[in-house]
Amino acid sequence: MSTKTGKLSFGEKMGYGFGDLASCLFWTTIMTQLLFFYTDVFGLTTKAAGLMFLISRLLDAVFDVIIGMAADRTKSRWGKFRPYILFGAVPLAVMAILTFSTPHFGSAGKLVYAYATFMSFMFLYSTVNIPYTALLGVISGDSIERTSASAFKFTGAYLSGLIVSATILPLAAYFGKNDIAKGWQTVMIIYGIAAVVFFMITFLSTRERIQPIAKEKTSIKNDLKDLSKNIPWMLLFIVTILFILFVCIRLNVTTHYFKYYVGEQVVPWLTKFRNFFNGNIINPVYNLFGRSQIELVDVTHKYGFEVLASIFNTLGQGLSLVGVLLVPWFTKIVGRKSAVVILFLAALFFTGSFYFFKPENVTLILVFQIFGSITGGPISALLWVLYADTADYSEWKTGRRATGLVFSASIMSNKIGWAVGSMIAAFILAKTGFVANVIQNAQVLTGLKAMMSIIPVAIGAIALLIIAFFYKLDENLMAKVKKDLEERRNQTGS
Repeated sequence: MSTKTGKLSFGEKMGYGFGDLASCLFWTTIMTQLLFFYTDVFGLTTKAAGLMFLISRLLDAVFDVIIGMAADRTKSRWGKFRPYILFGAVPLAVMAILTFSTPHFGSAGKLVYAYATFMSFMFLYSTVNIPYTALLGVISGDSIERTSASAFKFTGAYLSGLIVSATILPLAAYFGKNDIAKGWQTVMIIYGIAAVVFFMITFLSTRERIQPIAKEKTSIKNDLKDLSKNIPWMLLFIVTILFILFVCIRLNVTTHYFKYYVGEQVVPWLTKFRNFFNGNIINPVYNLFGRSQIELVDVTHKYGFEVLASIFNTLGQGLSLVGVLLVPWFTKIVGRKSAVVILFLAALFFTGSFYFFKPENVTLILVFQIFGSITGGPISALLWVLYADTADYSEWKTGRRATGLVFSASIMSNKIGWAVGSMIAAFILAKTGFVANVIQNAQVLTGLKAMMSIIPVAIGAIALLIIAFFYKLDENLMAKVKKDLEERRNQTGS
């Protein structure tokens, strides 16, 4: 990296992105499948699972701030943040495997086991992921380069999401055969090994360069005081909670939606898809080379909803990735704040349309998932870039920098969002009378449809209003902040 231009090498950006490739093997699984795993595989009730999500994630949200402040005060030959990746990767992988293991306990024993393993997993995830995320604020002082690095981070996240979305349900069914619980455990072993390798790539390929300007040691009290006065950060904190609710409620019930709402429409649609694929792609290719025609493996009846839910989720992750890759180009044209507003408007429209889809409208469901994902996916990446701006803004205003605290407290908003969102999804299912692995009543089906559409849209609209009318850190102000901070560092030799 050039110290004058702040440019990052392609290799370091890619290495940084591997960290989210690792993290999201776990996080995407938690986001999209944990409620389904606990209700339909592990054997918890929806109420028990929802309450556990709320308690565990709120405790973890508090733990996030502790880890952030600890990271800010860490001194080692590897820097402040990278040691947590080095020493936390293996314990995190082990606990993820235990979380998705099903012991032969009674109901009470299973509930205790679920609390112990899930809470331990969340604490370890924070221990690794918060310092990893905070790296974005110290690998470069250039906001454009950080936007680019953030795009690599979320490229890794969505590639990981693609892997999980495409493989976890089919692989769990394949490895499980007559013991589906064993299948889930086996998949997490595979994911865990891969995650450790990816985390090590991040550790080895990244460097920490930005140091605080102030020479005196800052107290925890001052750090928290600075954060409480950082109005742009406070607004982003609220927006992030609302955005996570917008995403989380849908993701928690997507598998339920295809299993129970789309239901019996899965088989005829997949049959048409298989026949079209054979007739237009597979068989013509074989004919071209003089070989006999073949049929795709018929998984339609055996793994119906698993296949369609995987297609839906894979499209979502894949098109979100496309959107993230376009973020640097789009933000250069309209600016970061305007990009968030425009993309949010589009995502709300495509999500709200799901309320009008009937079970047989499978093709429309998939098409609107494509457009909703390509517009909604990049929002997360842009929010993290805005958080890095708030860290600069705070240092500019106070003369003190607490990057780890800014990002850990920001991740706390994610945890609060996921806690509340997962609880809302579980409690709505319980309220409407959901019982796993049976035909659902009309109330459950209406609830599933609402959680895929109008409920998240109502929440997302509030977030859009806040970012559009109250968040003030635009490109002009941040250019002044960057210039002033560079002059201060040049004067102090930081």
